[in-house]
Amino acid sequence: MIHVQNLGKRYRIGVEEPRPVGAARQILSLAGAPFRYLRQSLRPMTEDETLWAIRNISFQVETGEVLGIIGRNGAGKSTLLKILSRITEPTEGRVIIQGRVSSLLEVGTGFHPELTGRENTYLNGAILGMRKQEIDRKFDEIVEFSGIAAFMDTPVKRYSSGMYVRLAFAVAAHLEPEVLIVDEVLAVGDAEFQTKCLGKMEKVSQEGRTILFVSHNMNTIGRLCPRVVYLEHGRIKSIGNSHEVISSYLYAGHATTSEKIWTDLARAPGDDTMRLTAIRLYDASRIAKDRFDIRMPITIEAEYSILRPIKRVVAQVGVINNEGAPVFLTTDQFGGGLGPREPGAYRSRVTIPGNFLAEGRFVVNFAMSELTTPQINHILEPAIVGLEVYDTMEGDSVRGRITTDYPGAVRPMLPWHTELVMPIGHGV
Repeated sequence: MIHVQNLGKRYRIGVEEPRPVGAARQILSLAGAPFRYLRQSLRPMTEDETLWAIRNISFQVETGEVLGIIGRNGAGKSTLLKILSRITEPTEGRVIIQGRVSSLLEVGTGFHPELTGRENTYLNGAILGMRKQEIDRKFDEIVEFSGIAAFMDTPVKRYSSGMYVRLAFAVAAHLEPEVLIVDEVLAVGDAEFQTKCLGKMEKVSQEGRTILFVSHNMNTIGRLCPRVVYLEHGRIKSIGNSHEVISSYLYAGHATTSEKIWTDLARAPGDDTMRLTAIRLYDASRIAKDRFDIRMPITIEAEYSILRPIKRVVAQVGVINNEGAPVFLTTDQFGGGLGPREPGAYRSRVTIPGNFLAEGRFVVNFAMSELTTPQINHILEPAIVGLEVYDTMEGDSVRGRITTDYPGAVRPMLPWHTELVMPIGHGV
């Protein structure tokens, strides 16, 4: 359905010339603008003036496939989608797309602000090449999905961002494009509408239509997309199975490490109230490590300095799995925390019991917060240390003799009891 070959987009960057002061100088500057543009266009760009937003991008998308595109801000995701949506031309390479493309790249994409929701629905359909009779047939379904029936005859310039997204997605998904391109814009909607949109995209893909989906929500990407493209600095870092690529993305720059120590208090994470001086992972023998047998307990220990008297402070540890999903959050509210603290050096630790986390890689988030209204986070360090849990399938591992996939972020050793209720042949 989509074939991308060696795609690249280059921009010229530089400092904007100062605007001329005075009416006469502005007229002279305006008259000379075409010649300046021609001179600048013919002059070869230096490396300092060149920014390749994307470079050497190649991949294929099959009919009915849902492809996720992930990457940090500035990785080139939006530029790629704009080229695929034919909003901008590539500098090099080519794209072959079979069928009609509908895109939802930012709030209000493809809508005229002066037209009503009803008029924009028909305008979008016409742009997609649909006849009025086709749009008429889908119109009631679009309105019902969007949930803004009362505002369909209101100019969309008066819509909130959430209303914009509701109608835009309803139009894009229901006017039957062969290719649907959706950027992070769904994050604007409320949780209920996001769930509704994801369900609709799953249904659309089952109908044989192709979806390209960009999101920073790895849970959503993992649920919706069997295959993912990971962009970094405008190039493809990896492409393949969603769980493997997402794990690579989440752990980029956060290699598993058992310990971090800050000797210079002024450079340690935190603020003028408190600073984190060390955080480490260790086993029951107090040996620092980042790989743990699934049966062994894991202790997370943090050392920090409180620099001024503070009330109602709490330490928080969050564990995130390799799909970006929170596994659990724990605090020291019931273990010596929450109360007032005087200035000094402190140590807090929490132990995760054996046979609790499943196999896989995890990162640890650490925070120190003051429970005021609103809450103040004095230390907030995501993915500060990482660990890997492995299962040898020996001894009293929860996996036991099961060799197939064993899903779940946690794998607790729960008590079971089995008994013979009635032997065969002894029934009444």
